[in-house]
Amino acid sequence: MNIVMGFNATHSDEMIELSELEAIEEDVLLEFGTPWCGHCKRAQKVLEPVMNDFTDVAHVKVLDGKGKRLGRQFQVKLWPTLILVRRGKEVARVIRPETERELRQLLID
Repeated sequence: MNIVMGFNATHSDEMIELSELEAIEEDVLLEFGTPWCGHCKRAQKVLEPVMNDFTDVAHVKVLDGKGKRLGRQFQVKLWPTLILVRRGKEVARVIRPETERELRQLLID
């Protein structure tokens, strides 16, 4: 699994298992989406500056879509969906964030 602390600009196509997330000590922000999704592209403008301030949080861009099990396990319906995970368990989520404030609140709670 491609673990990047702070902002990660690259989607990972590798299959990520829930058990892998449970083994990570740090908080992980999962970003479900695709590189071609318009909503995902727009979200990068607010995501990058926030994640650059939260360098102690791992950021994993999960390439989502048909047949992608992790997105189904977290019941992802819209892109981008950002889920804060602690030891494999969802702590909070934001769908299609539009402001830095939304993301900061997600990471602070």
